[in-house]
Amino acid sequence: MHEFKYVKNQLCCEKIKIEDLAKKFGTPLYVYSYHTLIDHFLKLRNAFRPINPLICYSVKANSNLAILRTLVNIGAGLDIVSGGELYRALKAGCPAQKIVYASVGKTDKEIEAAIKNKILFFNVESAAELQNINRIAKKLNRTVQAAIRINPDVEPKTHKYITTGKITNKFGIDFKNASQILLLRRAFPNVKISGLHIHIGSQITESDPYVAALTKTIAFIGSLRKKGLRLEYLNIGGGLGIIYNQENPQTANRFAAKVLPILKKSGLKIIMEPGRFIVGNSGVLVVRVQYIKNTPKKKFIIVDGGMNDLIRPALYEAFHQIVPLSKIKGTLEKADVVGPICESGDFFAKERKLPKIKEGEYLAVMSAGAYGFSMSSNYNSRRRAEEVMVVEDKVFVIRKRETYEDLVQEEIVPPFLLNI
Repeated sequence: MHEFKYVKNQLCCEKIKIEDLAKKFGTPLYVYSYHTLIDHFLKLRNAFRPINPLICYSVKANSNLAILRTLVNIGAGLDIVSGGELYRALKAGCPAQKIVYASVGKTDKEIEAAIKNKILFFNVESAAELQNINRIAKKLNRTVQAAIRINPDVEPKTHKYITTGKITNKFGIDFKNASQILLLRRAFPNVKISGLHIHIGSQITESDPYVAALTKTIAFIGSLRKKGLRLEYLNIGGGLGIIYNQENPQTANRFAAKVLPILKKSGLKIIMEPGRFIVGNSGVLVVRVQYIKNTPKKKFIIVDGGMNDLIRPALYEAFHQIVPLSKIKGTLEKADVVGPICESGDFFAKERKLPKIKEGEYLAVMSAGAYGFSMSSNYNSRRRAEEVMVVEDKVFVIRKRETYEDLVQEEIVPPFLLNI
């Protein structure tokens, strides 16, 4: 499942003790396992080998260049949602024809940059966006490819903030309007509508929502063929869940067994956009215990990492397993694991049963590879964490810890304020 295991009571990443990394690089510290990253990508590729899909890793899950380059080197494409992610994708060496571009709010400059770099296609989220892409492509004297993002109106059984396939969400186009757009496709001479795209949400642990969405979409494709409309691609998005707590998410093989028969019927080239499934369990956040605080009603374990480093618990009340780097035996005690941020929502765990933790010890917040660093911030003027990648018995810094100078380097004090 992943390469974070206890060896002689010490939590290791591959062949290196994580406590050694914490002492060398300081905390908070993101630690990634290279082989876990590759292993999860290969599990998906092998499970879907019969249809040979283009697997476009979702950059938003973790956009570090070393993570991207690792995946690009073994054949991954990239799924992007901004001009900044396009820049990262190209910087990581991803061929432009393996880049697909979603997002409901692409700006003119972002669209223009993507067209000039000749990406594979845009996942179009609205008729207005399609018109704008056509306008910009015409101005550049280009013809570009697009896929219509379908909103299949299915319940993905995940947190409401990461549900994207319900008709009440801002994402995608309903079947009726998508049909009208496709029938009027000649109104967009500089856009070749070559596929359909669906993405119903994130951290989905069951196959039923995918089956429901794909069944609806395949039926829709059948109705289009009867009207003489031919497509080349079907992009099934991502969203596969991982184990954070007691979940029993589908494996790549179980997922493939459910959806491969449906996908084969489509006769289309298949694209997938996994993010969390690949990188989620590839990383942990290491923090140091600063203080133990006992109150009449609670015990608080105060650590040096906070919601600015990992916002998922505060944002979604998400569960992350928390373990000491040195295995501790004995009675478990309930405690809240909290950070230094001036918000009551700054916590990693509430009422969590943990062994007796002492000040100065280190903890690992598990399954932090996805939407950890990529959603981190400088709130409270805190420096963002250092990131390291472990490859067997070697460690590489893949992002340096920010300095205080970094926090203010883009800020400008008007001269008149300096003269008062």
